Amino acid sequence: MVTRPARRALFDLRSPLGHVAFTHTRYRRGVDSSTTSPQLDSLSAAGLDAVLNDGRRSVVLDGVHNFRDLGGYPALGGTTRWGLVYRADGLGRLTENDVEVLRARRLGAVIDLRTDTELAERGTYPVDQHAVAFHHFSVIDRTWDPDESASVDNAHGFLLHAYRNMLAAGSDKIARAIEVIADPEVAPVVFHCAAGKDRTGLVAAMLRAVLGVPEEYIAADYGKTAEGMKTMRAAWAQLAESQGGEALARMESSPAYYFECPPEVMAAVLLELRETHGSLVDYARSIGVTDAQIDALRQRLIEPAA
Repeated sequence: MVTRPARRALFDLRSPLGHVAFTHTRYRRGVDSSTTSPQLDSLSAAGLDAVLNDGRRSVVLDGVHNFRDLGGYPALGGTTRWGLVYRADGLGRLTENDVEVLRARRLGAVIDLRTDTELAERGTYPVDQHAVAFHHFSVIDRTWDPDESASVDNAHGFLLHAYRNMLAAGSDKIARAIEVIADPEVAPVVFHCAAGKDRTGLVAAMLRAVLGVPEEYIAADYGKTAEGMKTMRAAWAQLAESQGGEALARMESSPAYYFECPPEVMAAVLLELRETHGSLVDYARSIGVTDAQIDALRQRLIEPAA
């Protein structure tokens, strides 16, 4: 999921900005994420829930549990288009029927954010069954080690600081993923990691930030990953039990907060980036996303309001 730097770097729970509890009001955008576009209207909890739980959002597959469409979110001047960009968990688990589902959706490009080791051990998108443009941008070098996180006992503390380190170490890979998505010639694209939560969550956040999706929606969509995580953990537990021994011990030793995705964590990350860079769009620019790519993303992925 995330890199394993020295314990001091990853698990120092001090923050110059501190933490403010997540509420709809606190993280409703006070300034627009774009430095040139007008501020978006205030959001209602009912409106957020309706968008988040739109029946078109989740793509039901047998082997993959967090495959979601990023369409339908409010953005600058309209809403994000359906059927063009997806987020997902490990696509090496797709069944033949799953591949046919994605073929029917005309999936044409895959961005794999996992490490080389994960690709070798767990497989990749089955390009031999369905030819797609395959891109590999390893956001991190190594995945989490339970021994290094033993001193942390809550999801918020662990994830917030892990994500800070992930952004520091892998921001160039996040920018490259956004560059692929910005290409107007790219067919419908999916980006994914192992669980579709951490690396995938940050790419999804940065992508939607440049589209002007309100931070409240970005954080809530990150939290929606919890639904797929329940199914995924059950499947992983069943597999580990069938394998026995080492696999079962590894599953049982993983801290519970590895699998959590509280919206306030993503909200806090976005708040810090906005406060340190002026806006989320300016942060995207700082990691290498160009104005031309931002314009291309908005033209391709935003359905103008009627």
